[in-house]
Amino acid sequence: MRKQAIVRQPDILSVLNKQNKSMTAYDILDQMKLYEPNLAAPTIYRALAALTDQGLAHKLESLKAFVPCRCTHEAALPVLTICEDCGTVEEYDGTSLLQNLSIISSQSAFKANRHIV
Repeated sequence: MRKQAIVRQPDILSVLNKQNKSMTAYDILDQMKLYEPNLAAPTIYRALAALTDQGLAHKLESLKAFVPCRCTHEAALPVLTICEDCGTVEEYDGTSLLQNLSIISSQSAFKANRHIV
């Protein structure tokens, strides 16, 4: 990862934490360009990839958007609920669901790396 993306991770996480709803990479870029006009989208995408890999942010696949991780779940399954009207995202510990999802997945020839419902 380029140095610029590493340096920007705390800034991007700060932008995400100020919102109650998800943000696309371009939403984040627009916010950050107010203070750093030369910032480019690839830097945001690289930093977001690192933040999601570290478990500090979640990517909402259905919205192609991101939210900060709001709980500690080293061995837990985060469950994110999204309001279709206002876009608010809430995070819950779905550890109790993991066993059932694993049982369902094991009934096929596929090996699940993650679960998206």
